[in-house]
Amino acid sequence: MTKKAGPLFYVFLALFVFFVMFPFLWVLLSSIKPLSELFGDKAFDWLTSHPTLKSYVSVFVNYPFLRYLWNSTVVATITTVYTVFVAAFAAYAIARLEFKGKTVILGLVLAVSMFPQIATISPIYMFVKKFGLTNSYLGLIIPYTTFALPLSIWLLVTFFRKIPFDLEEAAKMDGATPMQTYFKIILPLAVPGVFTTSILVFIAAWNEFLFALTINTAETYKTVPVGIAMFQGQYTIPWGEISAATVVVTIPLVIMVLLFQRRIVSGLTSGSVKE
Repeated sequence: MTKKAGPLFYVFLALFVFFVMFPFLWVLLSSIKPLSELFGDKAFDWLTSHPTLKSYVSVFVNYPFLRYLWNSTVVATITTVYTVFVAAFAAYAIARLEFKGKTVILGLVLAVSMFPQIATISPIYMFVKKFGLTNSYLGLIIPYTTFALPLSIWLLVTFFRKIPFDLEEAAKMDGATPMQTYFKIILPLAVPGVFTTSILVFIAAWNEFLFALTINTAETYKTVPVGIAMFQGQYTIPWGEISAATVVVTIPLVIMVLLFQRRIVSGLTSGSVKE
């Protein structure tokens, strides 16, 4: 018999949701305020009596924002597809195969993911510069591997470990090769985990800032985080446009998470319960 939550629970839940959503709500309300209400006493008012969409229009008219969106989409999508594809093989080997040094490899994967970006940006930039990959999609996709691949491997190992080993033994007795077992039995069962990992990697690549700022300096190859950061001029900061651009960038991620929240939760919980 489950215990019914009391009113105090809902009070704390409402406060929690409010504090979590407050930054986004404030940015959303700021994006529809006229410029005169973004400063001075009216800047702290929740609602405006003269809502306007001028900031949104300005974002797409005065800045190459659609180009920023396209660049981020291309880089994040390719990074997600290839890192999750490679990580799935690596995670399968670590989780299901017996060989020496598995713990060391997994520890190295975790150690690599713990390196701060500022510590790796210099050698990565020198590498990209030497091979002429600055101001290109590939020049960002390769550095993004440093955080996307360890994250993918670490998450997928957990999911592969939850799949019963008896299924592999049965497939082996039926004459299936290791690759057939992987593609026809193991991988389909790990789809929730792969999907969850893909969402998390995509969001991480979409929001990345430091590599994108350093490597791609040309306007035609800037990603959304860098493009928004460069909105500010020499003497002014267009807070209305920055707020509007932030809303436009955040909404697709929110919609994606809401649409696939069941798969995400299923993937996260499938690797967390020990049988």
